[in-house]
Amino acid sequence: MTETLEHDLLAHIAAADTLDALEAVRVAALGKAGSVTALMKTLGGMAPDARLVEGPRLNALREVVAGAIAARKGELEAAALDARLATERLDMTLPAPERPTGTIHPISQVFDELAEIFADLGFAVATGPEIEDDWHNFTALNIPESHPARAMHDTFYFPQNAADSDRKMLLRTHTSPVQIRTMMTQAPPIRIIAPGRTYRSDSDATHTPMFHQVEGLVIDRGITLGHLKWTLETFIKAFFEVDDVTLRLRPSYFPFTEPGAEVDVGCSWAGGRLSIGGSESWLEVLGSGMVHPRVIAACGLDPNEWQGFAFGCGIDRLAMLKYGITDLRACFDADLRWLKHFGFRALDVPTLSGGIGA
Repeated sequence: MTETLEHDLLAHIAAADTLDALEAVRVAALGKAGSVTALMKTLGGMAPDARLVEGPRLNALREVVAGAIAARKGELEAAALDARLATERLDMTLPAPERPTGTIHPISQVFDELAEIFADLGFAVATGPEIEDDWHNFTALNIPESHPARAMHDTFYFPQNAADSDRKMLLRTHTSPVQIRTMMTQAPPIRIIAPGRTYRSDSDATHTPMFHQVEGLVIDRGITLGHLKWTLETFIKAFFEVDDVTLRLRPSYFPFTEPGAEVDVGCSWAGGRLSIGGSESWLEVLGSGMVHPRVIAACGLDPNEWQGFAFGCGIDRLAMLKYGITDLRACFDADLRWLKHFGFRALDVPTLSGGIGA
């Protein structure tokens, strides 16, 4: 009986001309209700002597059928591949298909633009830790204990270490601590910009809990507000690539400057689009001022000998103004469509000669 079944199954396997037909033969022979499986189930009801005889024969039948199925499957798959290769052709003379390519994020582009502009003015780029202590972030900057910026709802504090209870650690709220660290470790004259990530508890269309800021610092002898205004005018002209720039310095209070000033740039609106230049309207772009003598003294320098100015603005805000981004939150959504629209090619390196916003 097993010889006849083996002969029939091998014939069906050899006759199977497709993988689906071969699978049907396998199920009919080795499936749960298959003919070979049914014979294997009879072993349990046989006498021990009969089981010793029939067991090896049925196992051998199963192995022969399974091996024949595997071999036939290999033949059919090879034949299918040969047929596919015979019909498919790739024309190597056709142009390569367009593939998605990465782009430079507009915020990263603005980082590079700022570095290029201020390098031409003799400024170096300085960096510092994003996890700061409250002395560098607040106290050294003449920010009093009662200042709202120190409140828990505005600043991200870390749990206090019991062994170091006098030192509060936090995520820096501005890049001003980089100025403090530079003044404490570098002898004047100093000309730096400090771009980087900063953190505040705020989130809406124009604010995010993590954002980017750039601050500038100059420490030297005989520094005046005139130097500050000239530097900012030069920066605004180069960044927005316009010659007709009018700046307005409005008196303002910052704990770390004396005097302090908000800086407005002249602009106009046409068709709902902002255009930098002229004086039809005014747009606030940054804060600035002369470095407070207390800040200079806190860094170990003599304020009677050394003077300086500082300024700061949001890099994300600059990107929004220059490239027409309406919602700051979109900068951090990782939407490939948005990145493709606002992104820059990797070779669009900003240069003063070739155009900052290349």
